[in-house]
Formats: sequence, structure tokens, C-alpha cells
Amino acid sequence: MSKDPVCGMEVDPKKAKFKINKDGKTNYFCSKHCLETFQGKNTKFILQTAIVQITGMSCVSCAATIEKSIKTLKGVSEANINFAAEKANVKYNPDKVGLKEIEDAIESVGYNVVRKSGQILKLKIIGMDNPHCVGIINSALNKIPGVLDKTLEVTEKASITFDSSKTNITKIKQIIVDVGYKPLEEKEIDREKAERANEINDLKKRVILSFLFAVPLLYVSMGHLVGLPILTFIQNNSAIIQLLLTTPLLFLGSQFFIKGTTAIIKAKTANMDTLIAIGTGSAYIYSLVQSILLWSGIISSPKLYYEISGLLIFFILLGRYFESVVKGKTSEAIKKLIGLQAKTGIVIRNGKEVEVPLDEIIVGDIVLVKPGQKIPVDGILVNGHSSIDESMISGESIPVEKNKGDKIIGSTINKTGSFTFKATKVGSETVLAQIISFVEEAQASKAPIQKLADQISAVFVPVVVSIAILSAIVWLLLGYGLPFALNSFIAVLIIACPCALGLATPTAVMVGTGIGAKNGILIRNAETLQKAHEIDTIIFDKTGTLTKGKPELTDIILLGDLKEKEILEIAATIENKSEHPLAEAIVKSAKEKKIKFSEPTNFKSITGQGITATYKNKSILLGNITLMKNNKILIKETNIEALENDGKTVMLLAVKKELVALIAVADTPKKESKEVVAHLHELGKTVIMITGDNKRTANAIAKKLGINNVLAEIHPEDKANEVKKLQKKGHKVAMVGDGINDAPALTQADVGIAIGSGTDVAIESGDIVLVKNDLRDVAMAIDLSKFSMKKIKQNLFWAFFYNSIGIPLAAGVFYPFTGWLLNPIIAGAAMAFSSVSVVSNSLLMKKYKRKKR
Repeated sequence: MSKDPVCGMEVDPKKAKFKINKDGKTNYFCSKHCLETFQGKNTKFILQTAIVQITGMSCVSCAATIEKSIKTLKGVSEANINFAAEKANVKYNPDKVGLKEIEDAIESVGYNVVRKSGQILKLKIIGMDNPHCVGIINSALNKIPGVLDKTLEVTEKASITFDSSKTNITKIKQIIVDVGYKPLEEKEIDREKAERANEINDLKKRVILSFLFAVPLLYVSMGHLVGLPILTFIQNNSAIIQLLLTTPLLFLGSQFFIKGTTAIIKAKTANMDTLIAIGTGSAYIYSLVQSILLWSGIISSPKLYYEISGLLIFFILLGRYFESVVKGKTSEAIKKLIGLQAKTGIVIRNGKEVEVPLDEIIVGDIVLVKPGQKIPVDGILVNGHSSIDESMISGESIPVEKNKGDKIIGSTINKTGSFTFKATKVGSETVLAQIISFVEEAQASKAPIQKLADQISAVFVPVVVSIAILSAIVWLLLGYGLPFALNSFIAVLIIACPCALGLATPTAVMVGTGIGAKNGILIRNAETLQKAHEIDTIIFDKTGTLTKGKPELTDIILLGDLKEKEILEIAATIENKSEHPLAEAIVKSAKEKKIKFSEPTNFKSITGQGITATYKNKSILLGNITLMKNNKILIKETNIEALENDGKTVMLLAVKKELVALIAVADTPKKESKEVVAHLHELGKTVIMITGDNKRTANAIAKKLGINNVLAEIHPEDKANEVKKLQKKGHKVAMVGDGINDAPALTQADVGIAIGSGTDVAIESGDIVLVKNDLRDVAMAIDLSKFSMKKIKQNLFWAFFYNSIGIPLAAGVFYPFTGWLLNPIIAGAAMAFSSVSVVSNSLLMKKYKRKKR
């Protein structure tokens, strides 16, 4: 364990939110807040995360091969491959290894990378028609931070990949203009979408073509078995006709042979493609040898298995096609989120309205939004007013009124008036971009429950090959002959499928996290999705979580000669310099009553007690009882206890060493707080409220909400210790807070649930972020976790059951009772069905609906 240098909390280096190196020492941080507090000019990040899209994986063994290749790179600290999402989640030290090397390592073992680490700009650069010009432009682009990759050709074509959070299209074009060339933009493409569509279309074409060869092959080889008439010419030339029909099928399935061979040669391992290549290749070669012996006159009755080889290719291609289509549907959440983004925006430049692509809007731009338009980026409204549909963030269908100074969220929809706003967050910093990143990272992660499947998959192929060889040998020794043994050998190779094991967990995680995102619940990773339903104790922070976080002044009790207006004037003057929520309530009340107040002198804030100052040459004290006692102020019989028993926070005001008033402020509970507490109690969860308030006030609010367990007078830095105490007693603890002063406690908890503000979802201390700021989502997150785990266990059961039953059947353990299962064609169809059934079961999760009390 290591200590966070800011808050002092113990941090597990493996689970640290941030890790940086300064002055030769590695520091670990529990939250972004602590990192930013500590960060200095010489701070240097040593870990970055990259999510790389991969195509060409056929089974979970492929994922293991890629993971092994990436981990050989120096500087890579962690690599997880999600077979279902077809993504690699890699943590690496950019000083030792680059993203290009990681992508190269994936391609070196025979798989394709969608190089979409940044956005892609396609240009035609007029004048770039020789190597010298290419060199000039290449050098110019190297000077732009954020340019990740580029391909420049003397044919005047350029493809530039860039990080939109560090640069934009305008800057890239401008530097090309600055060195004397004219860039013309080509239409931008979505690489990942195009790659996936190309892969599915390619499989579709292969399936159609293989069908055209497979049907006549089936007729020629097996038509006579079902009484179909076979022409004499076909009967006499059956071997050559089957060979001519099967050979094209092998070419259509060439990817299996290429990838299977590549895995053995380059990665020194075998995968599902290897099994397919061995199985179909064995049947083809055996049949070819039999055919040659027939044509040579050595034998007259050959045993031909061309149909096994050819029809297997057809069934496997068909299964892969269905699997690709169905897998694509598991990531619909991200596609829908991306679809919410605006494509362009209208900016005011040089006094003119200019419509520009989304990527060309920069921080500080003044953006014009007209009725019915999508707001392109985040910002602050500077002129005009309107009502905006923020349902994509809040879930509320009623439009929100916006006026000057209000925050504007990108991708929400302007309903009525026109307005202009100043862009404050663009590219990857916008709320929607953060949500997409959050969901994408979660879907690329692995759940702990998947480890068993990964361990089995790592040795799966070698074990299957061994079983296949053993079954063939046993049947040969039993005298069943080479054709029968070959049937068993091929059937075992083909029916075995680690794909179902590999898809069982990630597909459910992808759908589960997608459901969460759709409902405003962002789940950081698969581990959190797994742990959330195990929680038995939930701690809620009071201020801003259970309560609105916006206290209101409720009572002024006069104890001297001063009038209420004078009391409020003094209190507002003193509190005007404070940033405490209670101070804001007093100042707000004074402004509403149009009471004028000025600047105090000798202002001093005393932590945990209150404020001392001088106003109109009089000493002023404003704070709690401790402040009064420490300054020897006489406290007479007052209504303090009665006010606190009513859930109000009481401040005492003393002027010239004499107590003159009590000022009560109340922070009212959110409308859903009581309902949430009752719901969690019904689910059997222990609910605790934690607060820095005094015990009487805390107990009063807890009583209103139905909470029996209260931790009061707890300083922010001590909240994590309270969580730790409960964990030592064996409790699984969730902490619900605002993600700022609660950061240490959120990180210490088994599951930290951060309340999102709707404008900043990148709360690094939270494992779960509730974007809508709705406490009812706490119960939904727990229920969604339970539901997802149920589906994962169903998937794993059927995947294990399929292989544990299928392989012995294919090996002929129950022969002759199940002799038909020795047919490799049936085994191929069963293999295809296993993966599709697991993914389909995960897709059924989309029917999930929020449970109501």
C-alpha cells in the first residue's frame, strides 16, 4: 500500500486512480482532486490508457494471443482484450512505448487494428507533388501537439490522425498554409464503423458464395443417401466434381488457414482458427489422397470426405456472420451516444456567422444557436434566453429555461429562442464526450468472474487437439478404421469452441453498462458492475447528497436590542467573504431583502468554529457554541436545542462580547431521499448518514428520512476512516457523495457512487457516477448489477455445459447411441449455434426495466 501525498489515505497501487512520477518518486492518488492539488510544474505522467479497436479475432484464444504480444512490450503495465467488444484496453508508459508500437504488436500476430486513436482528417494538399514537399509538410505537422499519425503521398493526398482535445482541423490546415501549400478537405470517414461494416459485408459475400458451392456439393456427395436421383455422369465423376466444388470453398475460408498458421508461427500458440484449419484441412487432404489413388487405379472405392471440409467452411462462415451481426448490437449504447452529437455549429468570426464542423469549434468561440438546433459544445450563455431539452442528461422531458450566465450542455436541443454562448469545453472535454469515454472504457474492461474462463481458454486449444488425437487413436485401436477415426478427430476439433466462454461475460457487461448509460448511470468498469450487488451497507453524505445542498435562512432569534434588519446586515457583511453554503444562505437572504452591506475588517475564519471580524468599529463573532465559549461569551437560555431538533443549523452572533441573536439555516432534503432510504431498507441494505453537522441536527434530518444510523460531527478527512471501520467488520460498503470533499471516502469504499452535476461527469473518485443527480439511481445501479451477474452466470453455465457435453459426444463416448454426433458437419453447426446463443442471451438484457417500489 502507498499513501496519497495530499489526503494521506492509503492507496493500493494497482487500484490507484492516478499515478505520476516526480523527482524520481512514484506517487499514487485516490482522486483527481488530490492529483490537481499536488501537481506541480515538473510533474510528469508515466501511465496512459489507450483503447484500441481490433478486427479479425475469431475466438477468445485470439484475445489471449494479442494480450501476450502486447505485454512483451517494455513500458506496458496492463493489457486486457475484450473479445466481444473487439477492443484492447492498454495502460502504458508513453516514455517507454508508443501507441504505434502497441498497434504494431497486435498486427504482428495476424490481426488488424482500426487506427482510430484520434480523429482522421483527409486532405488533398495542392503542391505536395514531390518528396521534398512531403518532407516540408511532415516537419510542419510534427510541430503540432496532438498530431498522432500521418500519411503523406506525392499524389497530393494526406491522411492525418489527431487528438481533438489538443488540436483541431483549423490549426492543422493553417500550418500547411503557413509553409506555402493549399489544403483541401475531403469527406471525413468513421474508420471504426467502416471497418466493422466491411468485415460484416465481407462475411456476407463469403456466406453467399459458399452457399452456391455447398448446395451442389451436398447433392453430389450425399444426395443418394436420401433417394435423390443422381445422373450417371455425376456418379462416374463424383471425386473430381467434389474436388472442384470443395476447393473454392477452402479459398473462401482461407482466413481460417492464414490466421491459424500465423498464430502458430508468430505467436507460438494455437487458436480456434487453428482447429478449423486442421479439421477441414485433414478432411480435404485425406479425400485428395483417396482421389489420387482412385485415378491411379490403386483403389476402386475411395472414402471421400470433401463434403465435411466444404460444408464445415460454409457453416462456420455462416456462424461467424451471425455472430458479427449480433455482437455489433451489444455496443449500440455507444453508437446511440455518438449519434447524439451535433455535426456542425454556427460561430461568430469577424462579425459574421460561419457554419463550421464540430471539430473546428475552439474554446472561447462565440456560438450561435437557433431554435430546433442541437447545441454543438459546452459553454456559458452570454446573450439571449431560451428553453433547452436536456433529457439526454437529466432524463426530464420538460425543457429547462436558460438565461445569461447559465451553463449550456453540448448535444442538448434548443427548443425556442435564439442565443449565443461562449464555448468552454470542446472535443473530449464535453459532457457527452466524457460519457462516451466512460462507457467505452467500461465496455473494454474485464470482470473478475471472467478470470476462470480466461484461464480455461488459455489451455483450451492444446487440450482439444490432444483429445481429438486421443479419440482417433482409440477408435483405430478398437478396429473402426481410419475413416471413422478421422470423423471423430475432426468432430472434436470443430465442436470445441472457446468463443462461447470468451463471449459470456463481456457481452453481458457491454449490454449492462449500456443500459446504465441510457439511464444516466455511468459504471466505470466491469469489476464495479460485478461488485455493486454485493453491497450490504450504504453510506450517504448529507449535504448535497441527501439534501439539496442549498441552505436557506429560516429563523433569526433576537436576544438583544438590535433589530432583525441590523442583525442581517452584520451577518451578511461578515459572511460575504466566506464560501461556506451556510454563508451563502445568509448573504442571499440579505440581498433579497435589499439590505446593503459593506466590507468588514480584521476578517478571520476559524476552522470548525466560525468567523471573527470588525464592523463599524465593533468586534463581531459569528459561529457555533465552541466559538462563543472560547471567547468567553455568555450563552443565556435560548432556543438552540429546539431549532437543532428541527434539523436546522444554528449560528450565534455576538457584538462587543454580547450575544445578540441566533441565526438558523436549514438544508432541506431532496424530494426522493426518503423514498430511496425506504427502498434500500426493503432490499435489506443498512443505510447510514454521515455529516459534519452536530448530532442533534443530524439526528433530526435522519429521523425525517427514516435513517436509523447516523455518523455526525465527522470531518471530511475522517470519512474514509469510518468506511474502513465498517469494512474491517466484514461489511461491503458503498459510499454515496458529491465526489469532491468526499473523494477519499468514495475511493476507500468497495463501490464509490459519485453524484454528477450534469455538467461534469468526469468525477475520478467514483466507481459509479449518477449523471442525473437522482438518488433513486443508487437502487437501480445495485439492481442492474444483480441482473447483469445473473445473465453472466447463465452464459458461463451454458458455455461450460456446451463444451463439457459436446466434446465427449463428438469423441464418441456414447457411441453408437449418439453416433450421428460424430458427423463433423453437425459439430460445425453446433459450434456456430453456441456463440450466437450466448450473445443472444446477453441481448435479452435490453428488456430490463427499472424496478419500482
